[in-house]
Amino acid sequence: MTHSQPIRVKSISAFHTLRGLPKPLHPLISVVRFEDMQNRPAKGDESLLFDFYTISVKRGMNHLYKYGQQHYDFEEGLLFFMAPNQVLKIEVGDEPRQPTGWMLLIHPDFLWNKPLAASIRKYEFFHYSLHEALFLSAAEEQTIEQIIRHIREECERNIDTFSQDIIISQLETLLHYSDRFYQRQFITRDKANHQMLDRLEQLLDTRLNVETLTTQGQPTVQWVAEQLNISSGYLRSLLKMLTGLNTQQYINQKLTEIAKEKLGTTQLGIGEIAFELGFEHSQSFNKFFKKQTSLTPVAFRQQFPD
Repeated sequence: MTHSQPIRVKSISAFHTLRGLPKPLHPLISVVRFEDMQNRPAKGDESLLFDFYTISVKRGMNHLYKYGQQHYDFEEGLLFFMAPNQVLKIEVGDEPRQPTGWMLLIHPDFLWNKPLAASIRKYEFFHYSLHEALFLSAAEEQTIEQIIRHIREECERNIDTFSQDIIISQLETLLHYSDRFYQRQFITRDKANHQMLDRLEQLLDTRLNVETLTTQGQPTVQWVAEQLNISSGYLRSLLKMLTGLNTQQYINQKLTEIAKEKLGTTQLGIGEIAFELGFEHSQSFNKFFKKQTSLTPVAFRQQFPD
């Protein structure tokens, strides 16, 4: 069956119904296992849009998942995250398999009035694409599985005044470990990461020329990410780890280098340089340059003798 429009799943109860699962014990949080799902996607494709957070480990599927602009075949188990209002497209193959793994569903209302309601947004991996999912070692997966087991056990208890705080504490621990394991993944993929950085350098060197800047303007973070076939969140995290700068800061640094070269080696006016660098007004360029260097373009130029 093929759906042209995503199926909007507004509640955790609705997800349970969609997948033929018993009614959730808690309306705002649930841990489900894929082997318990009775209604799995049929041959064709299905797009889902959740109104809640999901954290999943999936293994042994012949489903081809598309999240963002990337496909991924889940032959091996890996961990991935989705924030509310993101679309997951599932393409089902000809030979159905019995999937394994689990899925943690957290409605934003469960976090209401708790610090995690705001801090959960700092975790960039909720906006990574599937090909940027977290590959867990056996020991790491055991750690994650243990936390999920604690959350599930707490959800299955009678709800009392301690339930929410205990579950949120476990959820915070899960996110902290996931953050740690992603940092490990960045380090262990050092070669691939530096190759990505080389590609970024080449991309910006090509993009930041006078003709392109004057006709197309300055590159945006989203444009850079799309050209590198990587999510903007993953690129931000990767650059932070490699350079200490986020993507916009990295672009600004390259623009500043070009501006310094033009100010120090040409006789172009400030307005001309601003135009060549893709600024609509010289005032915008002046503000940008001073923010980057603590000097105005004129003051910087005055450092060089005629």
